[in-house]
Amino acid sequence: MGDYEEDLENRLVDLYDRLRRGAYRALPSRRQYIAKADGSQRPLGIAALEDKIVQRGVVEVLNAVYEADFLGFSYGFRPGRCQHDALDAVAFGIMRTPVNYILDADIEKFFDRISHDWMMQFLAHRIGDPRILRLIRKWLKAGVLEDGNVTPAVMGTPQGAIISPLLANIYLHYVFDLWVHRWRRRQAQGNLIVVRYADDTVIGFEHRTDAE
Repeated sequence: MGDYEEDLENRLVDLYDRLRRGAYRALPSRRQYIAKADGSQRPLGIAALEDKIVQRGVVEVLNAVYEADFLGFSYGFRPGRCQHDALDAVAFGIMRTPVNYILDADIEKFFDRISHDWMMQFLAHRIGDPRILRLIRKWLKAGVLEDGNVTPAVMGTPQGAIISPLLANIYLHYVFDLWVHRWRRRQAQGNLIVVRYADDTVIGFEHRTDAE
């Protein structure tokens, strides 16, 4: 970071020029691990500095698009929302809605298993600029650098990358949120509450048959 700051203005001009010409190349994320409560390790992907800069800008643009689409029960990594809001929504829903069964679900290794092809198809529903789509595909395919070796990415998006939480929300918006919203209106026999924070979800049901 220090070397980059020494000639920051010229470096940013050069970065902008490479983006404009399509010459920008995403670099592999650097693999790091953090300990989880169960004793296992969670792999993180630390993006290169220029990738972080560009991803931050793309996130700002995409947030303006997708905040109009995301449903109200989605709380993870969204502007103006946090885990405390999600917990408040769960408590409020349980207190105000007659629910008798609670499903607490976590999608195993979700970030590691996101389909790149489906991710790009979902993005193409709302993003018409091919330059943005190419950028995101570059980040998805950049791979991971670990112990001096680069492993190409065939699925997933690195936890730790600035763009990843938003991509996760977009993916789950299509494969989970819209499905649950429709199921609640058309098939559920009783009351239902839903709160999703990234790949963790709490659903409350009035009837056991709906929960099952």
